[in-house]
Amino acid sequence: IPVFILAGLLVHCVFLVSIFDIYFSSPLVHGMTPQQTPLPPPAKRLVLFVADGLRADSLYELNSNGTPRAPYLRSILENNGSWGISHTRVPTESRPGHVALIAGFYEDVSAVAKGWKENPVEFDSVFNESKYTWGWGSPDILPMFAKGASGDHIYTFCYTAESEDFGAQDAAELDMWVFDHVKSFFNSSRSNQTLFSALHEDKVVLFLHLLGIDTNGHAHRPNSREYKENIKKVDKGIKEIASMIENFYGNDGKTAFILTSDHGMTDWGSHGAGHPSETLTPLVVWGAGVNYPQKVTSQFFEDNFLKGGWNCLKMGMLLFAQADIAPLMASLIGVPFPLNSVGTLPLEYMNNSAHFKAESIFTNAVQILEQFKVKMSQKKETTLSFLFTPFKPLSDSEQINFLKKTRLYIQQEKYDEAVSLCKTLINLALEGLSYYHTYDRLFLGLSIAMGFVGWTTYVILVIIKTHTNLTKTVQTNNQESTVLFYSFAFVGIIIAFFLLIQTCPWTYYVYCLLPVPVWYAVVREIPVIQDLATNFLSLRIGQSIGFIVVCMLGIEILVFSFFYRSALTIGLLVFAVWPVITQLWVQAKTTALIWTLLCVLLAIFPLMPVVGREPNISLIHLHSLILLNMRSLYIFALCLRKRNERSSHKWTFLSVLSVALSTYVVSSTHDSLKNKQGLPVLNQIISWMTLVSSSVLPLLSPTFLFRRLLSILLSLMSTYLLLSTGYEALFPLVLSGLMFVWINMEQEALQHYGLSLKQKLAVFNFAYATDITQFRQLHLDDVRRSFFFVFFMVTAFFGTGNIASVNSFDPASVYCFLTVFSPFMMGGLLVLKVVIPFVLVSCAFEAIQVTTQLSSKSLFLIVLVISDIMALHFFFLVKDYGSWLDIGTSISHYVLVMSLTIFMMLMNGLAQLLTTKRLELPRRTKHHST
Repeated sequence: IPVFILAGLLVHCVFLVSIFDIYFSSPLVHGMTPQQTPLPPPAKRLVLFVADGLRADSLYELNSNGTPRAPYLRSILENNGSWGISHTRVPTESRPGHVALIAGFYEDVSAVAKGWKENPVEFDSVFNESKYTWGWGSPDILPMFAKGASGDHIYTFCYTAESEDFGAQDAAELDMWVFDHVKSFFNSSRSNQTLFSALHEDKVVLFLHLLGIDTNGHAHRPNSREYKENIKKVDKGIKEIASMIENFYGNDGKTAFILTSDHGMTDWGSHGAGHPSETLTPLVVWGAGVNYPQKVTSQFFEDNFLKGGWNCLKMGMLLFAQADIAPLMASLIGVPFPLNSVGTLPLEYMNNSAHFKAESIFTNAVQILEQFKVKMSQKKETTLSFLFTPFKPLSDSEQINFLKKTRLYIQQEKYDEAVSLCKTLINLALEGLSYYHTYDRLFLGLSIAMGFVGWTTYVILVIIKTHTNLTKTVQTNNQESTVLFYSFAFVGIIIAFFLLIQTCPWTYYVYCLLPVPVWYAVVREIPVIQDLATNFLSLRIGQSIGFIVVCMLGIEILVFSFFYRSALTIGLLVFAVWPVITQLWVQAKTTALIWTLLCVLLAIFPLMPVVGREPNISLIHLHSLILLNMRSLYIFALCLRKRNERSSHKWTFLSVLSVALSTYVVSSTHDSLKNKQGLPVLNQIISWMTLVSSSVLPLLSPTFLFRRLLSILLSLMSTYLLLSTGYEALFPLVLSGLMFVWINMEQEALQHYGLSLKQKLAVFNFAYATDITQFRQLHLDDVRRSFFFVFFMVTAFFGTGNIASVNSFDPASVYCFLTVFSPFMMGGLLVLKVVIPFVLVSCAFEAIQVTTQLSSKSLFLIVLVISDIMALHFFFLVKDYGSWLDIGTSISHYVLVMSLTIFMMLMNGLAQLLTTKRLELPRRTKHHST
């Protein structure tokens, strides 16, 4: 069994990692020649303001009294500059947003997963191409552009990481810090000749990263007074900095200014997914080389989010991609375009001659074409000549034709035709980049799909062979086995040789060779398949096929629930009438009635809004009150039953105390943060101590079934309360109630089908339930048990929010533990919040396994088959095209369902540990006087 579990974990890890190679590998190539516009640039220096987390509508809309939220920027876009909307991509996080802004490409998902503070991949940027860059702001953003830069010309000044506190009195102080340090920097340069000379060089970039708006948005929501006041302070600060810089350079008219944002924010204060409030960011550009406002009477936008609230602006608004800002900055100050940039220069922002625009867009086209040529060359070198299929629209002759024709148009001063041709070339080069980047996708996808199907088939055969009576023991022919082994080994060698001569990456060997041993294991079981086919005719075919159809419909509902949470409600309502359909209610009316009520109650949660959008401390108080009353009644009943058992329940009072303390901490922390007094140190200590103790307290309780399960519930709920912000605090309570009834219902089902006698659950002990001789063979109804488990696991996952979207996570959930920004610590706590309902379901399933006399392996194998069929669905649904929301959702779904499969393997072991093990603390010896 350990070898099988290890193989299963390995196979599923390969399946999980594979999509990052197939769909989301790094698009970067190296070895291109830098491309620079040959004409003199309009600006000598560029000032880039990035207001982290600033939504487009928050900046452009007027206040309720009709006044602008940012008066200075409003006057700029109405009188002096151009403005527009930048579309960001998923994931809408700070790191990929800044990479797109400053380097001009969209960082791949696998690189984002490696961290916020380091450079997981080497890339070029506008900062790297500049003569000097000075930056002020967050320690999470600035270092990644300084590290790995060629030469020593990027200087950064950061505040401490501890300053990024969501519970601080005023997060706008982070922005004031930046503005004050920029002012003192320029003042000090007057007495520092070296610095003064450097500042007067050409191709200088000044970068101001303003994190206060993002921090206030997380802490108070974007519609709060704090968020809007922060925008006002940033506007004032930008006005002061712009005025100071203009005066410093003697109003020489050679400074360009850009204000934008890395991402937006949802109404409930989160970001990461593809909602328009997250992907639409503002852009205001003014100064040297920038177009003046273009007055319009009306504008049409397909996006409904753009239609409301901004019609008071009668200046032409421009729409473009976030990566387009990098070539715009490069063109304004005359530095080479970042080598890996895929942005298209937005000429509408530029106030230059037609010649300059044509030369700039031509440089842009050649820079992207260089990437295409390197990508094509790399793919050609690693593909056999007779298998290589080039990208026909950009063959070598077509490339030369495009470049010659464009250069001729520029020489003939046909600038509009040159620009049009360059844009066509850019689009073709980008298509070609995508073509070669995804060249091996079909080949790798088929390999993984074959592995998936083979693994699922093998698991089904193992279930039938070892856990049912459907087949007889078949003697294997050693000679046939040897021939089979060498046949598959030969196939493996051929595949490996084919990959070797193409110098493929080592991961290709894993993906392509994995199906070989998997299908070898399947083919070895051909006698089992033949025996099964012979016996299949003796089964009640109609009933069996009907049962399989029902199971497949159930799996489709589970798949559908990843897109629409309401599908879970439909499933739970079907579960509610299950006792009626199977006539179970006849023998257990009370239990069946409670089951139905709890199913209906749980079915309400998927219909409710996603958690975290509106905190509701009252619901948390209600939840803790119910928990305390439940536990108090249970202790009282136990004490009445047997007086001498009181000593065995002393640890129970600790769990009750833990729940009470958690309630107090949540309430007082909420009040403290609301009053801007920060996170109380005592509350933080209690929270972390509760978290640590919640994993130990269940192991101190007796291993009797209901007592141990109730102890697990109370201990984990103390931590869950600390991580709750609203109605989700009630969710695990209802879920665990249903789990307790499920255990009883399965006993009734066992007796109903005559598979076993009904157990006395009140005295059932987990510690003595592992006698392998008592295990029975699988029955058709056990498939239904396994499906219930998978359904409840998915319900535990999506019951309180569609967490396939990153923006469903609310940072306020972790404020009892920490308020200083720490992405991995916060992420870990949010994952723990997701895990707790999983543990409750897994422990209930463990109880069902032992009370229905089934080995954990047999039921778990059925669970594995169900989850793998779901995963295969999502593997084919993964996409890297379409809307940004579709792309982000598709990868999230596959990662979640694959993680769920791997996770359930680990949950199985954790549930066994929590239910069967007990920590015995040393007791004091009593001395009796004689």
